[in-house]
Amino acid sequence: MRATAIFFFYCLLCWNTGFSQTAVIKGVVLDENHEPVVNANITIPEGGTQTNSAGFYLFEIPAGREVRITVSHIGFKNAVFTVLLYSGEILEFNPVLNSRIEQIGEVVLTSEQREAFTGMTSVDPEAIRKLPGANAGVENLLKTLPGVSSNNELSTQYSVRGGNYDENLVYVNGIQVYRPFLIRSGQQEGLSFVNPDLVRKVHFSAGGFQAKYGDKLSSVLDIQYRRPVNFRASLDASFLGVNVAAEGVSKDQKFSALAGIRYRDNSLLVEAQETETNFTPLFADAQLNLIYQFSDKVEISFLGNASKNEYSYRPLTRQTNFGTLANPQALLIYYNGREEDIYSTLFGAIKTSYKSDGNYTGNFTLSAYNTEEQEYYDIVAQYRLGTINLDYGKDFGKVESSQGVGAQLTHARNKLDALIFNLDHSGNIQLEDHLLDYGIKYTHEDIRDRIREYEIVDSAGFSIRPPLPDLKNNQPYEPYEAPLLPFTSIRAFNETTIERFQAFFQWSHRGTIGEHELWTNAGLRSHTWMLSSEENAAPQTVFSPRAQIALKPAWEADMLFRLSGGIYHQPPFYRELRNFSGALNPEVKAQRSFHLVLGNEYSFKLLERPFKLISEAYFKDLKNVNPYTLENVRIRYAAENNAEAYAYGLDLRLNGEFVPGTESWISFGYLKTEENIENRGYISRPTDQRLKFGLLFQDYVPSIPNLKMYLNLVYNTGLPGGSPAYADPYLYQSRLPDYKRADLGLFYLLRSENSEQNFIQNKIFREISIGLEILNIFNAQNSITNTFVRDAYTKTQYSVPNYLSPRIYNVRIGFKL
Repeated sequence: MRATAIFFFYCLLCWNTGFSQTAVIKGVVLDENHEPVVNANITIPEGGTQTNSAGFYLFEIPAGREVRITVSHIGFKNAVFTVLLYSGEILEFNPVLNSRIEQIGEVVLTSEQREAFTGMTSVDPEAIRKLPGANAGVENLLKTLPGVSSNNELSTQYSVRGGNYDENLVYVNGIQVYRPFLIRSGQQEGLSFVNPDLVRKVHFSAGGFQAKYGDKLSSVLDIQYRRPVNFRASLDASFLGVNVAAEGVSKDQKFSALAGIRYRDNSLLVEAQETETNFTPLFADAQLNLIYQFSDKVEISFLGNASKNEYSYRPLTRQTNFGTLANPQALLIYYNGREEDIYSTLFGAIKTSYKSDGNYTGNFTLSAYNTEEQEYYDIVAQYRLGTINLDYGKDFGKVESSQGVGAQLTHARNKLDALIFNLDHSGNIQLEDHLLDYGIKYTHEDIRDRIREYEIVDSAGFSIRPPLPDLKNNQPYEPYEAPLLPFTSIRAFNETTIERFQAFFQWSHRGTIGEHELWTNAGLRSHTWMLSSEENAAPQTVFSPRAQIALKPAWEADMLFRLSGGIYHQPPFYRELRNFSGALNPEVKAQRSFHLVLGNEYSFKLLERPFKLISEAYFKDLKNVNPYTLENVRIRYAAENNAEAYAYGLDLRLNGEFVPGTESWISFGYLKTEENIENRGYISRPTDQRLKFGLLFQDYVPSIPNLKMYLNLVYNTGLPGGSPAYADPYLYQSRLPDYKRADLGLFYLLRSENSEQNFIQNKIFREISIGLEILNIFNAQNSITNTFVRDAYTKTQYSVPNYLSPRIYNVRIGFKL
């Protein structure tokens, strides 16, 4: 621990701010007929390049400042535009040269400015690929943003502003994607749907989003994959897995393909935990994105994904030390049995896009998602609760003086098969400064679910009865006549079919009030659903009006103000219809939330470098709330609309070039969310993440610019929880310990086409890198659940923390063609 801390701070002292970085702009130069222009000149004051035979160009420009770019060719008028990009950012821009009109574009093109009015946060895809983490990817970077919380580095799931994991929308290329149902812990998850090696744009909203996005209560993540313009390939390998990606385009530029294959092995993380196991996971997926452009008006694309997660887990022994210095204790567990889980998913979507000669664009999408999941386990755990010997002279640290012994048997035979089918049409019409968006969608959900699980608890030879209030034991004065039952037991079989019809319409306008720039948006969504498998289930319909307004005053200070809000409904998905006993309640209504978000963006320069302070204050009022319990990442609902809740807070993020040419940020979030179940009073919700601090920091050594550093740091206060899942939350209000984690990544570019200090001169590869990741560098002991054991002598029940991953070292190597 001490050596790692010294090494970490030495690295921080070595880095300083004396080197400039670059960004890349690329695309295809077209003429008025949308044909590629060959040998067009793309120039900046420092140099230039030309388009190839396909009209394609790729050009490196300075980052962190405005750069004026001129596109010229004999027979065409010049096109002039200005860009402002961060280091490592890649902008795709396809200018159209006109033979009659001089084209001067003084508008600065930045990815952030395009989304500033809508309140969406733009994230650099390159930072996603480099940011260290136990579960690296888009979700890993989102957890550094304010309002986004997760206390489990093994999980890709996250909660936003008091919502749970089921309240977040995820789109890839405009198509909604899903995740498996039966996941109970983060180490079972494997891979998220989003492949970071294929990503071109990442946009995220933590609330107050537009009507064109679907019906969820918390957030929306909008991902766009790259559109290939030439052949590229990459390989990234580490102790945690291998990622391979490739892309290419045909000679006529009409057909392009983008593909990625991933393999992940969590053994390094799981085997470092306290429980000794035989662990053989297999997490793998393959994705394919195909695009064929019939003409400049019509194109068709395919997005497919196949994944398989096989989780074979055989625990052996465990020892957890807990307690205080005055009373140190230990829990020893000996296991017998195993767990075999399989999650197989298939996803496919075909999308046809049409662009008219005027200002109309239309999309037709057909998609299907199938998941087959099984959760089988039989595990016997025999435990011994004892004290630790503190005598330095003899057997120091040995567990002795057993206070409690017992056993536990857990059994499950759970299977789920779900098929989700979507048919979607959307379009937009541009009428001068007005933009009209509309969409209609039909969804068919067919789910078959079998639940067979129970738990038997034994303490000192006596079977522990279920924790039910109506089972009273007045022995020896009255005979105990209650039946012998497992401690917990769920048995159910459900065949459910749900039909959904959704529609939206929204209007946007960008104009001015005097010298001030004004953007407004208003929209309405409708959602109708029905459980067709239930004879007496009547259709339910909800309407969700939403609006946004943004004002950019013509002040000397670069400020932007936003106000957004509306009604957000979440009609129940299958899991929200299933109660704690496994039975379905078809009468569950849509949860409703009123959002009000007030935001401000202040852009300024400090030390001649760009910075931006983003502030958002929010309030959410929730009705028809469906209470739930949260254990690790498994959510179980009461399937009753018997609660109301609220959430309010403040999110702050300061991002900019703390080091010239790189983007970093510091984020802070304050949240309070409570619920009132059956008018018993307000208590903290399971996701009441009161304080959150996040840091993403990028740096490099000025004298060795190929040596780069990435730091990912998160601090969250403890979540409510840690009590048994069956416990009444009004009787047990406790919080888990604070979550503290820092991951450090050091990367050295052995070769880069943009560098003059290449260690390897092989020109076959555009880039070769090697890196060292230190995950959880301060070896913080984080826990998200507790194991409960009884002391048969004192009648005391102890909560023993289940710790997450300790400090781990990971080596990465990457190649790019």
